[in-house]
Amino acid sequence: MNSKTKDCLSKTYRDWLWVILVLAAFLGGYSTYFILEHHSSSPEPATQSVQHHEKPKIELQTASQRRIDVPLLTPWLAPIVWDGTFDEDILNEQFQGRNITIGVTIFAIKKYVIFLKLFLETAEKHFMVGYKVNYYVFTDRPNDVPKIPLQEGRKIITLVVQNYSRWQDISMHRMEMISNYCHQLFFKDVDYLVCLDVDMKFNDHVGVEMLSDLVGTLHPGFYGASRETFTYERRPKSQAYIPRGKGDYYYMGGFFGGKVQQVYKLTKACHEAMLIDKSNRIEAVWHDESHLNKYLFLHKPTKVLPPEYMWDKQLLGWPAFLRKMRMLAVPKNHAKIRNK
Repeated sequence: MNSKTKDCLSKTYRDWLWVILVLAAFLGGYSTYFILEHHSSSPEPATQSVQHHEKPKIELQTASQRRIDVPLLTPWLAPIVWDGTFDEDILNEQFQGRNITIGVTIFAIKKYVIFLKLFLETAEKHFMVGYKVNYYVFTDRPNDVPKIPLQEGRKIITLVVQNYSRWQDISMHRMEMISNYCHQLFFKDVDYLVCLDVDMKFNDHVGVEMLSDLVGTLHPGFYGASRETFTYERRPKSQAYIPRGKGDYYYMGGFFGGKVQQVYKLTKACHEAMLIDKSNRIEAVWHDESHLNKYLFLHKPTKVLPPEYMWDKQLLGWPAFLRKMRMLAVPKNHAKIRNK
């Protein structure tokens, strides 16, 4: 083959190579256009599923960024569960597959039984909706326990208990009774136990966002106050003693909870501490609440609930940092209710 023929073939080869490359580029561009057009014209774009799953993350980040007005973590890095810091749907997905039962202890002794109806009715609207709940009503007046329509998987268990002459004794004996019934009922019947005052009403959603190993609730009357103003027990003779300059928060005695084993440890320790105080002829300034604060000072809660979980609108109004009032104190005349 002479050189002229070789040059001719080489030129022809180069020409066809350019044609192939141009055609490939054209087809590649066309296929990309076709794929994009095909998906964009689909009534349910493939990108929708991605957007749907990413949206909660974006909402969580945005919500957390918005809560610059309140502390979101304790010094030991336990979460403080304000409105806007959790996604209810994601949490329900996590908990609903566990088949959990939540127990609630309520003490309706003497005239406090009059608060029971409102408590239970509002709980059925707002508390752990969609979950199994056992309401354990401790009372000396079982015939006065109201019959309330309940959601499926929820029930009221009435526990008849002794009355006491002083309201302080009723308050302090709660720790003893809760710890005793942990063995009799709670260990086998429920996964979490929430201990609440009866003279409250549910006003908004209270759900699984509050569940953890050990939970304490910030007292609304001391939120934002200096630690030196906390009404801890300051007498060293008492088992509830917390020295000045010590302590983290002031927790309320009317809302605490956690896994049953942890609540058992708490109530047992508080009851035993009160027995020691009694033998030493001293009574903590705020009774069981003082001992609760000492326990939570020594055994840090794994989750802290802010004052939106227990607020007194009549006394404290509605400050800007409080987006929701999940539970509210029911107005009452203490003199007419206590010791009656």
